[in-house]
Formats: sequence, C-alpha cells, structure tokens
Amino acid sequence: MRFGLSSVAIDIAPLHDELRHGGSGGFCSFEGWVRNSNEGREVGGLDYEAYADLAELEGERIIAEAIARYGVTAARCVHRTGSLKVGDVAVWVGVSSPHRDEAFRACRYIIDEIKHRLPIWKKEHYLSGESNWVACTHVHREHEHQGG
Repeated sequence: MRFGLSSVAIDIAPLHDELRHGGSGGFCSFEGWVRNSNEGREVGGLDYEAYADLAELEGERIIAEAIARYGVTAARCVHRTGSLKVGDVAVWVGVSSPHRDEAFRACRYIIDEIKHRLPIWKKEHYLSGESNWVACTHVHREHEHQGG
C-alpha cells in the first residue's frame, strides 16, 4: 500500500526508509503541518474526517499516476484523520527517483491531487471557541500550468 490514512501521529522515519533504493539519486518529501491561523483567524487545532474506502482507492490511483507520469522509483503518502493540534503533521508525501527534478515534480503532483481529489474534510477549531468546516477550493495544481 502506497497511500494510507492514519488516526495516530505519522511516523516519518520508516516511510523515508521504505523509499531508499540503490537506483535513486533523489528524494523529495512534503510535510503539511497544522498551522495556528487561517484566513485571519487563530486556530487551536482541527479535525480531519475521510470517506476511507474511497480516499484510499483514489490515493493509490494518484500515487500510481505520479510514478507513471514522472518515472519515479517509488512514492508514499499518509494523511491523518481525527483530532490534530497545532504543529502536528497532517499529511506526508515522499518520492524517490533517479534524479531530483522528477522527485520534486512527482511530490508536488501527489500533494496537489490529494488536496483536490480526496474525500477528506477539515474542521478548524478557533481560539474564539467557534469551529468551521473548511473547503479546500483554492488548490493550485502546478502540473496543469506546465508543459509536462
């Protein structure tokens, strides 16, 4: 399984180790962290909910697309669910490849597509005591704006 959901903190070390390959000269990773503010509001934490079966299926599809599109050796992604605090890792993406450019591009593709296509919802909890479901409608998909 190259994509997964996790209800506990993401342990990055074994994920990183899984991507070590003798033929890979490049590795790129992305960590998405829970930040303390969004659109001018102070955030104290958040909850992620997912339609797990569909998210896992589509996540696997995205990883396979990235490997085929960019010719990378391997890729992994884990997205958190449940309650997270400021500073927690919400999503981790890692890619290894023969060269750095492919690793960077595939990593960007994976996180952009995860944010755009997966049925994962985020509820922010504000320091004011209010909460709000946040839509990720402003996802920029870099591969749609480049030549390949």
